Amino acid sequence: MARDLRFIPPDSLVEVTSRTVQGRYLLRPSRELNEIILGVLARAAQFYEVEVCAFVFLSNHMHLLLRPRDAEQLALFMGYLNGNLAKEAGRLHAWREKFWGRRYRAIVVSDEEAAQVARLRYLLAQGTKELLVRSPRDWPGVSSTEALLEGRRMVGIWFNRTSEYEARRRGERPSRYAFSTEESLRLSALPCWEGLAADQTRERVAAIVREIEAEARKTLRETESTVLGKRRILRQNPHDCPSRVARSPAPRFHAASREARKVLELSYYAFTCAYRRAVENLRSGLRTSEFPPGSFPPRLAFVCGDP
Repeated sequence: MARDLRFIPPDSLVEVTSRTVQGRYLLRPSRELNEIILGVLARAAQFYEVEVCAFVFLSNHMHLLLRPRDAEQLALFMGYLNGNLAKEAGRLHAWREKFWGRRYRAIVVSDEEAAQVARLRYLLAQGTKELLVRSPRDWPGVSSTEALLEGRRMVGIWFNRTSEYEARRRGERPSRYAFSTEESLRLSALPCWEGLAADQTRERVAAIVREIEAEARKTLRETESTVLGKRRILRQNPHDCPSRVARSPAPRFHAASREARKVLELSYYAFTCAYRRAVENLRSGLRTSEFPPGSFPPRLAFVCGDP
């Protein structure tokens, strides 16, 4: 099945998901990998000026809520993030094969508060809804939960592997942090919460976390189950994979109402029609064919929208 065209309306909130190849636990939490993930994420956000609203990195996939300017900015950001994570995690876990299962999936979220809060709740519930931990606070990997609850910035480590390599070629034996720098990341508010004070935002996030914890307790009680727990999560072999990877069709958009979804669908339909007309003109030899703003023409430069 062909992929949808990359379509991001201006000033949109976008949920991005990437999964490791075969669902292997190559992102399994550890102190070393956690600080690397935060460092790479912070550096990518700084380089490409993408606003990060929330994120969580599970052992075999990640979710991010982002506010990119357009599809090109998101593509550059994700190329940098996924490329560096593959190198660093592969280096840490002695994994030399393909790292990611396929290209990241980006889903536009409507401007409705209900839709945006629902996606934030979905990210916060990662690890809890699968009964890996009892609370979003308990996940031992990298997530934005504590930062959202406390309003603090997060700090990770960026390793300059080029300088490290050159030092080794000179016969030096640098320490682990000899060519490292701290990178910090401060989260942006959801578009629907931009007018709220910081303490109001934290209170709303705390209420969501309490709901998730209550649902987890109810599920554990009704199913008479137990969570996997931090200790067993940290003992997983990064090269292993689950016996079954849950897959379900991803929606083209996240919306809370039919009306909002219809508006997005119509915008996407108009975008694809314009794109296909331009492709047909290009195939017929018309080199001046105009592609819609925000698109990636085949073998041509990205078409930017109005500044």
